[in-house]
Amino acid sequence: MTNEKVNLLLPPHVQQMLADEVANPEDQTDGVKAKQLPDPVGYKMLLILPEQDSAYDSGILKADTTRNADEVASVVAFVAKMGPDCYLDKVKFPNGPWCKEGDFVVIRPYGGTRIKVHGKEMRLVNDDSIEAVVEDPRGIKRIGG
Repeated sequence: MTNEKVNLLLPPHVQQMLADEVANPEDQTDGVKAKQLPDPVGYKMLLILPEQDSAYDSGILKADTTRNADEVASVVAFVAKMGPDCYLDKVKFPNGPWCKEGDFVVIRPYGGTRIKVHGKEMRLVNDDSIEAVVEDPRGIKRIGG
């Protein structure tokens, strides 16, 4: 893995969260500090779940409970942070890391530890919980939901 800076096309809400995270801590108010993302420890990864569409393909608006259920059961997530021990086990990961910060990944629905930061659903998952990496997550949906 190189340390090259990669320009990612991120949803605006993810861009804002990441911008808040790297702001200078000495200049932050308590409100801005509260927006900071938690730092995963060990082999845990912090994933941000994408916002769900507000309408069905037909144009009919979804109820808030339906959107929430879709978000909770999402199988696609954005890797926001990785704990310091992610993918260090050379026996378990002989080919190296399965993903990196900034990737969109496929995970099992309802997996990991669910948390909400200012109303946004996030997950803390183990490094070996990643099922796949996807370049463009649009259009990937869970079957049965």
